[in-house]
Amino acid sequence: MARPPRILIAHQPHHVVQRGHRRQAVFDGPAAYRAYLRDLHTYRTALGVALHAWCLMPNHVHLLLTPGDDPRTVSVLMQRLARRATRRWNVRRETGGSLWEARFKSRVIDAERYLLECCRYIEMNPVRARLAESVAAYPWSSYRARMGWGNGGELDLHALYLAMGMDAEARRRAYEEWCREGV
Repeated sequence: MARPPRILIAHQPHHVVQRGHRRQAVFDGPAAYRAYLRDLHTYRTALGVALHAWCLMPNHVHLLLTPGDDPRTVSVLMQRLARRATRRWNVRRETGGSLWEARFKSRVIDAERYLLECCRYIEMNPVRARLAESVAAYPWSSYRARMGWGNGGELDLHALYLAMGMDAEARRRAYEEWCREGV
């Protein structure tokens, strides 16, 4: 039986999750995380896909993406990311085969109702998994960039986030409080 087509919609945010095969680790150290992020930013820029939130967990990734006019760019982005990460992993391990479980999962997000909730869910993932005591302590999520502690070019700030305050500092304080409420 053929698998059902994935629902991807132009100009709508999508929460994308890709897991390691059999939930195995897909990142084996800081260099692997950095390489994935470098590829993410290179490919999403080239494809015109907005990145609103991200979190790289040891065995899976969460991304909040908005495609431009062509929604298929989400699939192209995920395919390129998976291929590059798998190639690096297999070279380091002198092995072969897939690193990732089946297809990535994608859910269209109603921006007005769920976008900020989805950002918080993604960035709080390491706290819920007990990988960090606080969202700010985990280095492999977009929270630090959102708070101005990283390269601001890594993140496309959605209009709903921008509406949280009159300036960058007010937005950061409001978002920090929003995350505290979600604990």
